[in-house]
Amino acid sequence: MRHRRADFPLQVPEVLKNPAERFSGRVESYRQFRPGYPVEIVDRLRSECGLSSDAVVADIAAGTGLLSAIFLQAGFPVIAVEPNAEMRAACAELAREYPKLRCVEGTAEAPGLPDGSVDLITVAQAMHWFDLKRARMEFARILRPGGSQELQPGGWCAAIYNNRHLGGDAFHDGYEQLLREFGIDYLHVKEQHVGRRRLAQFFAPAQMQCAVFANRQMLTREALEGRTLSASYIPQPGHPRFEEMRAALARLFEENARQGVVTMRYDCVVCWGRIVQEP
Repeated sequence: MRHRRADFPLQVPEVLKNPAERFSGRVESYRQFRPGYPVEIVDRLRSECGLSSDAVVADIAAGTGLLSAIFLQAGFPVIAVEPNAEMRAACAELAREYPKLRCVEGTAEAPGLPDGSVDLITVAQAMHWFDLKRARMEFARILRPGGSQELQPGGWCAAIYNNRHLGGDAFHDGYEQLLREFGIDYLHVKEQHVGRRRLAQFFAPAQMQCAVFANRQMLTREALEGRTLSASYIPQPGHPRFEEMRAALARLFEENARQGVVTMRYDCVVCWGRIVQEP
C-alpha cells in the first residue's frame, strides 16, 4: 500500500514543544544509563544503503552520541547534530577516541549543513520531537542523492527506536505502571511516538523497509534509577513526588531483581528508505 504524507499530522503538538530544554539536567543519566544500539544496525544499513567506507553520516538529534558511537566504531565520519548544549558537550567527548566525529549545533528543522553533503541521515529515539514536514524538507536538502555509490533519486535516511517492552512479566508490567503513575506528561509523549505507519508516510512516495533487533539492559538498582531519571517526563529531585517515585522504584527493583540486577528488554526497530525531494 502506498502512503501519502498529507493524510497525517506532521507538526509537533504544543505540549511537546522546546524538546531541547526537556533534557537539561538529565544529561549524565542519559549518557550513563540509556540503552545503546546493536552494532548489527551498521552492517544492515551499510548493505541496504550501499554505503562506502567514507560515507558521511549525519546523526540528527544525536544527544550524547549513543547511536553515533556505533557508526564511529565502524570507521564512518559522523556529524552529530544536537540542539542541547549539555548533550552536545557530552557527545563531543567521543572525539577523544573517534577523530572522525564532528559535533554541531542544530535541529532537524535547521541542521545547518550544506546541500547534498551527507550520505545517510540517522535519527534515534527522536522523530516524535520533530516538525516532520520541515524536517523532511531539510533532510532532502542535505542528503546526497543515491548515497555514495549510486545516483538515484533521493538520499538515505534511517529512523531507529529502542522500544521498551511495556509488559509481559512482573518487572515490565510494574515499570510501565510506575511511569503512568509518576510520569508528568508520560502519556502525552507516548501518544506522539512515530510508529511504522507514520514513518512510512514520512518516507513516501519512496518505500520504507524495517528490521528488528533484540536489545536489553542489565540494570543494578542505581542504574535502574538513572535509566528512569533520563526520561524527560520523570520528576527530578525537588519535585513534590520525587521521593515517593524513588521509593516505588526501589520496591519494584527489590521485588524483581535476580542476582542484583533486573533486565529491561527492548525491540530495536530500524526503518530506512530514501527521502525524495518535493518536485
